[in-house]
Amino acid sequence: MTHEFKSIVEKALSWKKEGKTTVLASVVHLEGSSYRKPGVRMLINQLGEIYGAVSGGCVEKEVMIQAQSVFQNGTPKMMTYDGRLRLGCEGVLYVLIEPLEISTLFYSTFHEVISQRIPFTVQSSYRKEPGAYPEGGTRVILDNKVFPLHAQKSATDGQMVFEEVLPPLFRLLIVGSEHDAVQLCTAAAQLGWEVYVIVAPDEQKTIDYFTGAQQLLSPINHQIDPSLIDSQTALVLMTHSYTKDVHYLCALKNTYPAYFGLLGPKKRKEQLIARLLEFEPDIELAFIDQFRGPAGINIGATSSQEIAISILAEILAVVRHQN
Repeated sequence: MTHEFKSIVEKALSWKKEGKTTVLASVVHLEGSSYRKPGVRMLINQLGEIYGAVSGGCVEKEVMIQAQSVFQNGTPKMMTYDGRLRLGCEGVLYVLIEPLEISTLFYSTFHEVISQRIPFTVQSSYRKEPGAYPEGGTRVILDNKVFPLHAQKSATDGQMVFEEVLPPLFRLLIVGSEHDAVQLCTAAAQLGWEVYVIVAPDEQKTIDYFTGAQQLLSPINHQIDPSLIDSQTALVLMTHSYTKDVHYLCALKNTYPAYFGLLGPKKRKEQLIARLLEFEPDIELAFIDQFRGPAGINIGATSSQEIAISILAEILAVVRHQN
């Protein structure tokens, strides 16, 4: 996922500044079932520190052992881990272990692509045979520019490529400033989501009030910049003010986020829609049909923390097309 790859890049840069040599381990192929799927990655430095994970914890020790030869000679290698023999429930993981070099140009370009919410591609060349593999390696394609993550030898026949196109960071737009909005913000940030909070100017809140928020906005007259909302954005309206909710819905009438949640009981949702139609009688019904209210999966939530969990669970179910 995009936020995991972003954190890998940032940690690798941090270790580089500390003078630590780093290798990257990537799951590039899977036969059978596994806790995580191809595309998961972890970092290891020469001091034995690790960041990230490629499984639930059972594979990481073996990866650290296999990584020692990469530290010693700088040559990528392939390893396999057969969970069927060791755990009795998993498949065979194919892991590419390679040196990792984060250049200044790569990081600046990567940061620009992330900021502008541009998708990017990660490609890992590998073979399924375990052992040293000088031609193996990962490259990142950012805005049509190719950045190998280490000096790679030319590809050879029989080489396989694992490729994934990573979308912009998933964004949660929270409209509201009460305690439940704070809890939702904190929980979403822990998932690695990019969280924006919108509050009315009279709320007199600062971004420090919302743990994990990337940005706090206080638009005048309930106006919301539509460029904040794309196919990788979830929106939850939770002002606790009936009047404010109606005004925000009018401002949002031409937006179609990946998820649109309304806090409050079903009756309140119906009242909001009725009032919205009074203000905007020609509004598209598709806009109204996307509303999910009450927001969240019914898990019997009572506290603000539990409500946050129920909302995040519903967002994940919707964007991943789960019933």
